Amino acid sequence: MNAAISTEAMIYATYPSLVDKLVVVTGGGTGIGAAMVQAFASQGARVFFLDIADDASQALEKSLSDTRHPARFLHCNLLDLPALAETFSNIAKAAGPVDILINNAANDDRHIVQEVSPAYWDERMAVNLRHQFFCAQAVVEGMQTSGNGVILNLGSISWHLAMANLSLYMTAKAGIEGLTRGLARDLGAHGIRVNCIIPGAVRTPRQMTLWHTPEEEAKILVAQLLKQRVEPEDVAAMALFLASDNAAKCTGREYFVDAGWYGA
Repeated sequence: MNAAISTEAMIYATYPSLVDKLVVVTGGGTGIGAAMVQAFASQGARVFFLDIADDASQALEKSLSDTRHPARFLHCNLLDLPALAETFSNIAKAAGPVDILINNAANDDRHIVQEVSPAYWDERMAVNLRHQFFCAQAVVEGMQTSGNGVILNLGSISWHLAMANLSLYMTAKAGIEGLTRGLARDLGAHGIRVNCIIPGAVRTPRQMTLWHTPEEEAKILVAQLLKQRVEPEDVAAMALFLASDNAAKCTGREYFVDAGWYGA
């Protein structure tokens, strides 16, 4: 098999503790988020996913209509904090307290240092960092009442490698690791676990369209210890484990899914 081609289809482990759990995935309409929505729905969880990509999200929702609990798409612009709060309030009213929050939404647009304006800085922080805190804030009360809960934040390998033209994205993603540890400290006494998943070079449609040319893909494989591309399903597999009771003693840590990527 050509190592640069997709790995074999993922067969997920089964986690009985995820059955009927209420899961919210941000940015769940495409890419890694969509793989997570599919993975949790296949476990029998009650999945709500938030996105602004209506067409892709509606198609995903339709494709999961036959699962134990059909996944539900909610249009939500996470930059609009009042809308974000209202969306989570509506979920709680309809389905009860959130058991598992997956803060996945992000955008890795490239930028040149000299061209960054204060407005662009603020927008990038809002897109990639701010909503993770406020989504967590929105579910904490319900998790405290339940005496347990899981928050999974999505970081990035980018700042660990110091990649080019991503200064703001890397700043936000580094901040997410700090946010993860802070939330884990503050919420652990309530039985809430908070961890950070750090994907490597994942073969999402966006990455393959915009950045991962054949030449770039070859460089990635040379830099990885494992000579296979990371797929969205690989990240989803980690999320399933960390959200399950099998990871009951895992909190405040970072978990890499990067095939051992040690170079840019």
